[in-house]
Amino acid sequence: MRTPEDIFRAMLDGACRLQNGDRDQVDKLAEFYAEETDVRHPMAPLGDTPMLSREALRQHFAAAASAGLAGFRVEDVRVHHTADPEVVIGEFTYRGDAGWATPGIIVLRIREGLIVESRDYIDHLGLARATNTLDALCAQLTRP
Repeated sequence: MRTPEDIFRAMLDGACRLQNGDRDQVDKLAEFYAEETDVRHPMAPLGDTPMLSREALRQHFAAAASAGLAGFRVEDVRVHHTADPEVVIGEFTYRGDAGWATPGIIVLRIREGLIVESRDYIDHLGLARATNTLDALCAQLTRP
């Protein structure tokens, strides 16, 4: 069975492949999660909408695939182990060919080889800049 660190690193690799056009990664990424899971983005600018199932994650990854960020890669990866053997904390930076960089931290709880909880702290504004959706995001944020 893969370790929590192995799963974290494999997820990052899958995210890179997805953003670089490999749509087969949608299902592969979803398979990292338990059927019932709890994935949250506490810093999402429009509010956190929990994803509580593998199917919700599949839909999330399918939507993310449409961004198609040129030269998307993950760098500066560090994994921190905790006193709880199910929990790892992963730090990383997403980067793209256009010179953008977006830092992130993910706290994962992995049980029996599947992610059962995740808290993803990503620079959403940085991603909006990278995907040229910052104006749309600002419009949503300032809507009465």
